[in-house]
Amino acid sequence: MRVLLIGTGGREHAIAAALAADPAVTTLICAPGNPGMAALGELAEVDPLDPAAVAALAVDSGADLVVVGPEAPLVAGVSDAVRAKGIPCFGPSQAAAALEGSKAFAKDVMSAAGVPTARSFVCTSPEELEAALDAFGPPYVVKDDGLAAGKGVVVTEDRDDALAHGAACERVVVEEYLAGPEVSLFVVTDGTAAVPLQPAQDFKRIHDGDAGPNTGGMGAYSPLPWAPADLVDRVMAEVVQPTLAEMRHRGTPFAGVLYVGLALTTDGPKVIEFNCRFGDPETQVVLARLETPLAGVLHAAAIGRLAEDPPLAWRSGAAVCVVMASAGYPESSSKGDVITGADGVPGVIHAGTARRPDGALVTNGGRVLTCTALGETLDDARRTAYQLVHGVQFEGAQFRTDIALAAAENRVSVPVHAT
Repeated sequence: MRVLLIGTGGREHAIAAALAADPAVTTLICAPGNPGMAALGELAEVDPLDPAAVAALAVDSGADLVVVGPEAPLVAGVSDAVRAKGIPCFGPSQAAAALEGSKAFAKDVMSAAGVPTARSFVCTSPEELEAALDAFGPPYVVKDDGLAAGKGVVVTEDRDDALAHGAACERVVVEEYLAGPEVSLFVVTDGTAAVPLQPAQDFKRIHDGDAGPNTGGMGAYSPLPWAPADLVDRVMAEVVQPTLAEMRHRGTPFAGVLYVGLALTTDGPKVIEFNCRFGDPETQVVLARLETPLAGVLHAAAIGRLAEDPPLAWRSGAAVCVVMASAGYPESSSKGDVITGADGVPGVIHAGTARRPDGALVTNGGRVLTCTALGETLDDARRTAYQLVHGVQFEGAQFRTDIALAAAENRVSVPVHAT
């Protein structure tokens, strides 16, 4: 199978690693790719946001399957353009990708499907924003309605901060705050059949102890030893299947990865958000533990035959990843800082890196690398992941020291009524 993978980040490097390890994949083409992905397959230049260009590359490269990693190309309609050429594509249509492209749309779908989620208001004026904040009170949750690369959400006790964030957005969704541990669940679907992957938990805040501003994610781990035993079954029944049914009812079936972001509240699991692609950095830990070859699963979903696939197989133990971010992140990012200790190191996933003409590896974005490790226990995986972190050097590197620590120390509690 010749596979064309679209994207440049850590998520795509992790997907590329899983695809490259699949015996069914004879050729892997990464476009545009990154220096880490260059060791796994061919790199090809393309504008990921240009549907016609991606479709042309798929034809020219003889791709048997196209996998679209990031959300922006999906929202731009890349998968539609590829499928119009008769090539299987893993990723939802432009219409279905609105589940991530518009939080207001996602809330409308959830309401119609009876999916448990936070109460919310869609606001387009300062007056509406103020009224919504007053209706819910602190902590205030204000979300940019459109795509914001994981940084469009503000959760704050400060009303002025909430107002400022809302004023900077054309349209916002203001929600009630959902208290409880958060869970990320990826579900591979062909629009009808749906297969859950193993749950993970990520860490959004930049600093230890969940301090500082939100980021695209500073680390993750899987599995979740503290999660209720029936969590996945319950989410599939109460969230995923009703949502897929509603999307089919609207004539826009969702095929690809449905990312379900959840809070485990005293009233049970509630949806914080939907995304239309694998999450980053959770993908790094989930795919590290997936034993089933990935290409066949994605191809089956792309051609509508997922129900025929056998159950997924998983490696025992745990996986932990720690993100190393550049100086200034998330407000800004430092580019061009030389990175040492990362080239060719197993478990070091490239996200925001570039190669200088002289061959030096340098920073090229906010989240630079993700150090990912497996272990028999969370403690083992944490220890190895942080050994990888300490082996990598670049000026101004930022990383959290507490990724998966609370779970490893059995300090994560679930509200008693969530089971």
